[in-house]
Amino acid sequence: MSQKDPCQKQACEIQRCLQANNYIESKCQDVIRELRRCCARHPKGKSVVCSGFEKEDEERQKLKPESE
Repeated sequence: MSQKDPCQKQACEIQRCLQANNYIESKCQDVIRELRRCCARHPKGKSVVCSGFEKEDEERQKLKPESE
């Protein structure tokens, strides 16, 4: 039996928020922030719903100047 994704609840909250707000992401920043916090609490690869943030963070690191 597979283990429940630790951040699934937050991911569902984002979907509900987006649907309720006509997919205007700026109106859901609080719930998005909560998902990011959840993802930060769990090791990389532990949460499938966090994989998008992990890829985003990796891309951001690639674009960051080496002097930082």
